Amino acid sequence: MAKYNIAVLGPIPRDHITTHRGEIIEKYGCATHTAIGLAQLLGNEGTVHLVSHVRKKDEGPIKEILSDYSNINTDHITSDLDQGDVISLKFIDQNNRLEKQTGFMNPIVPEDLKSLMHCDVFVCVPITDYEVPLETLKYIKQNSQGTIIFDAHGPTNTVTMTGDRLVKFWIDRDQWLPYIDVLKMNLEESKCCWFEKEYELENLKHVNDESTDHLASFAEYTLNHGVKSLIVTLDSKGGAVFFKKDNQIHQEIVPSIRVSNVVDTTGCGDSFAGGLGYGLLKDKTNYIRAAKYANALGAQRTQGRDFNVFKNIDETNKIILATYGMV
Repeated sequence: MAKYNIAVLGPIPRDHITTHRGEIIEKYGCATHTAIGLAQLLGNEGTVHLVSHVRKKDEGPIKEILSDYSNINTDHITSDLDQGDVISLKFIDQNNRLEKQTGFMNPIVPEDLKSLMHCDVFVCVPITDYEVPLETLKYIKQNSQGTIIFDAHGPTNTVTMTGDRLVKFWIDRDQWLPYIDVLKMNLEESKCCWFEKEYELENLKHVNDESTDHLASFAEYTLNHGVKSLIVTLDSKGGAVFFKKDNQIHQEIVPSIRVSNVVDTTGCGDSFAGGLGYGLLKDKTNYIRAAKYANALGAQRTQGRDFNVFKNIDETNKIILATYGMV
């Protein structure tokens, strides 16, 4: 049986986290969640190639953590420029947080990926607007048949000179859409992607409500501009999955997998993206099935502070079966 290859592109930030209960957690985040969750699902079926740039002081500890997973290739984690993300997160409640960023990795460029064009899936999990640039997506699309999954968390977040991480409109969205197969985001980020032609000043304000009225129009727009599936996470409600079926736009809510005790939600979105990557390996168009694996990894991520929360494929399939009745 042919072995699968999945590339994960994104930062490995050194995170300092204060939970909503006041607990302090220090760990490496973002793409590590994606890669390790994927590695656990893949087992001996394939390899995860993690592509990132880090601080020199962090390269050794990161690779030591990843050495526990024999199917993660760390050759593309480099520290040549001694640049990497360093982030402080303070949770106000279970899902909302204040963010500061004090270190910045150099972007992942085509040169970093030249030997990975054989990969079946590329999971891009940027958290800030410079980490996985458009030129990199263009290079993948032009040189590979792999499915490109892209998290809009990157282009909808930026950093100020005082280190504040702020959400922003994804103004140049239309230049990106033709180079993305599966576009993943949360509800707040979707409102950064679907904006008016012009605003009255009083209407330019931070929006953090749970309204989903815009999603159908936004989905139709993205699916008509090159994206094959739009997936918007809705926290405890699950995920809204949009794709074309018989030339019509199909929408389905895939309910979340319930957990009794949430310990740490950091990295849930990154884990979700990893689940999408695994779910699309054997069927590139089964977006509902992919969302089930995404929900499973996101739920597993909440269950502890370390990477031991991620289960193998057999255990994960049992969780999916218990929730949905079928994989």
